Amino acid sequence: MRLPTWLAQHLAALRALLVFTALLGLAYPLALVAAGHLPGLDAKADGSFVAVDGRTVGSALIGQSFTDADGNPVPRYFQSRPSAAGDGYDPTSTAASNLGPESVVDTLATDPAESTESLLTQVCARSLTVGRLDGVDGRRPYCTTDGVGAVLAVFRADGLTGQVTRVVSVNQAAPATPFVATYQGVPVELAQPGTDYVAEGAVVTPVRGDAPAEPAVPADAVTASGSGLDPHISPAYAEIQVARVARERGADPAAVRRLVAEHTNGRALGFLGAPGVNVLELNLALDQRFAAR
Repeated sequence: MRLPTWLAQHLAALRALLVFTALLGLAYPLALVAAGHLPGLDAKADGSFVAVDGRTVGSALIGQSFTDADGNPVPRYFQSRPSAAGDGYDPTSTAASNLGPESVVDTLATDPAESTESLLTQVCARSLTVGRLDGVDGRRPYCTTDGVGAVLAVFRADGLTGQVTRVVSVNQAAPATPFVATYQGVPVELAQPGTDYVAEGAVVTPVRGDAPAEPAVPADAVTASGSGLDPHISPAYAEIQVARVARERGADPAAVRRLVAEHTNGRALGFLGAPGVNVLELNLALDQRFAAR
């Protein structure tokens, strides 16, 4: 007896569902689990945990912060790059901030708790913090001396052109002092929380300032990675931290630099990506070689 066409089609779809469920839902995952337990791969499959004296202290593949209970950097350790994953390096919330190059205007609310910082202001603030911590110049182009984005809302007589009639420093509110007193002869005002100057017709105008073209603080020290879990920093970021770490541990900076070199990974396959310093492994090596004072 020949089955009706509609029933035959449904049975064929059911068979396909069962076959692909068995292949992709059972066989494939089990094959990957088995491959992960092959010699040489088992450590990576288990998370590449790093243990000291039988105690797990982290993973070589997932970054972590080296801060105190108040979130302040612990000076005797090399610091990781910023993280936007949860409260920082949270594997269950791996993510980026999703802020891009056009994020230059902060949201200043009447309630400070509701204010949000642009990517530019986050970068400026982090750069100043790293500069103070490591004794280097923390200035960056388009940043104010107090660590916010140097951005003006410029009003002109004819909209986008014409004489400047009003200027507001959109990322600075009272009691701050405008980072420039005047712009094209017009006094610069402080921003009023809750005001959308772009909606009122202003032109957003970043001001470069006199910061060096090549900042002393590297980019990875002020920006988070796409995953928020990157365990590495650049050799350039490690270099500006050497003097601080050596001072805190009473060690020779040259010896600390040698440790950094020992924990620097080269490019993948010799040409992919950039060299990186594994921060957890480096800090563990420091604890073994140079006990903190």
